Amino acid sequence: MTLRRLHHEQPASFAFSDANKARVDKEIAKYPAGRQASAVIAALWIGQEQEGWVTKPMVEAVARMLDMPFIRVLEVATFYTMFNLEPVGKHLVQVCTTTPCWLRGSDDVVAACKKHIAEKPHTISKDGKFTWMEAECLGACVNAPMMQIDNDTYEDLDGKRAAEIIEVLRRGGDPKPGPQKGRHSSEPEGGPTTLKEKA
Repeated sequence: MTLRRLHHEQPASFAFSDANKARVDKEIAKYPAGRQASAVIAALWIGQEQEGWVTKPMVEAVARMLDMPFIRVLEVATFYTMFNLEPVGKHLVQVCTTTPCWLRGSDDVVAACKKHIAEKPHTISKDGKFTWMEAECLGACVNAPMMQIDNDTYEDLDGKRAAEIIEVLRRGGDPKPGPQKGRHSSEPEGGPTTLKEKA
């Protein structure tokens, strides 16, 4: 696993919004007294949804809320790759480059990200709208290659379709997630081939 550290530039402070503080309190309430540390992942996730990335002041705030040592919260934040430890654009694009996606053309999806977002991963695009990165298995191997943008997955991609999705988002549009070749879920391309007749 690669070494993950907090970004060298940090904001001066962090505070949960009132709504997000209520969400964190609700997560803490799920656990028995003395076990509030069990809400650490949820608290960091809510903080990341608010700020876009996990900051040192956020880690400190979560540690205080959960009565945990700073290092324990930092261990969680740096272990799980779902936590962004550096600033990201409005949309986070994760391109799966694990073997099934690579064999079916994820290099073309990466090339589209390099052309339409930034040459290097983990770089915010000039318009501030995107950051892209490579990811390990995003769970749609049967519809490879695929990418995840924010909370949505886009499958059955090629470079051209990946670029189109990025541009739709750039213009403020809402591209349809899921398979991009017209198939439903993970059925074979061209439609079902078995069990087509009613018994």
